[in-house]
Amino acid sequence: MRKIDTCIVGATGLVGQTMLNVLAEYDFPVGRLKLLASKRSAGKVCVFKGKEYTVEELTKTSFDGYDLALFSAGAEISLEFAPLAREHGLVVIDNSSAWREDPSIPLIVPEVNLADHEMNRLIANPNCSTIQAILPLKALQQTFGVNRVNYSTYQAVSGSGQQGLTDLHATQKGQEPSLYPHDISQTVIPEIDAPLVDGYTKEEHKMMAETRKILHLPNLPVSATCVRVPIEVGHGVLIAVQLAQPFSLAAVRQCLQHFPGITVVDDLPNYTYPTSILAKGTDEVYVGRLRHDPTLENGLLLYTVADNIRKGAAANAVQIASALLSPIREVIQ
Repeated sequence: MRKIDTCIVGATGLVGQTMLNVLAEYDFPVGRLKLLASKRSAGKVCVFKGKEYTVEELTKTSFDGYDLALFSAGAEISLEFAPLAREHGLVVIDNSSAWREDPSIPLIVPEVNLADHEMNRLIANPNCSTIQAILPLKALQQTFGVNRVNYSTYQAVSGSGQQGLTDLHATQKGQEPSLYPHDISQTVIPEIDAPLVDGYTKEEHKMMAETRKILHLPNLPVSATCVRVPIEVGHGVLIAVQLAQPFSLAAVRQCLQHFPGITVVDDLPNYTYPTSILAKGTDEVYVGRLRHDPTLENGLLLYTVADNIRKGAAANAVQIASALLSPIREVIQ
């Protein structure tokens, strides 16, 4: 079978480096590999499957002759270069927020809505917190229906990239923060991305809009509060959901256990639950703390944890590409 000539845009960043690791772990059929980044990062050397690759500066001619581009370099870069890569015939999977709310661009979590890829050869990867929440929500939607969703997130500093990790480590040593508005080693910060006039932040709006789009429920009531917490990797998301039908916890547990990509950690007698430590380095979404919400008819509470750099970003993009190997080969023939 023909291999896939692949570009990684933003190859030197935290997600870009993880993409390289995941491509190798998944034994993705990479043919030629081109690593791209800013002029500042050009010349750096990265290793893929034991072979060294020199990072090149991203330019308008970078994509000639390639098949697939995985982007993780920020929204501005994606807005400029992702359509260019598509025009050169590549299938593009973009990890930024640039295209997520564009109705013509599919927003994909492969276990949930892979068929949406037929909309466009440019595919958006959802927000990290949305990805891990949408798997259990899709499972619940299929079985019981979903009427309303409220999120409370506990997001690791790596969600801000290497800068977030640097800020945590610096403040742990008593230095002043350079990224976050407060000392992240000493507090949680209920502000992720820019604050908006309605009192929500951009991160919260992303989760709300993306949930509706992925589930194909444009009128679904969704709210969110997104909080940064002082851990390195592994977002937590508490989901308060109103189901459309009455349910038992046993039926919910069974529904979740049979959905791809979910591992249920909810042994009540032993009081087990998902943790960031459990999720780190894996591509599963862990779900637990299943409870009835007594304040709401058909209300359910559940807690999810996932590795935000892997399943929340790099691995989800590679999983999309892996699932679309046949369509990608059809495009490049």
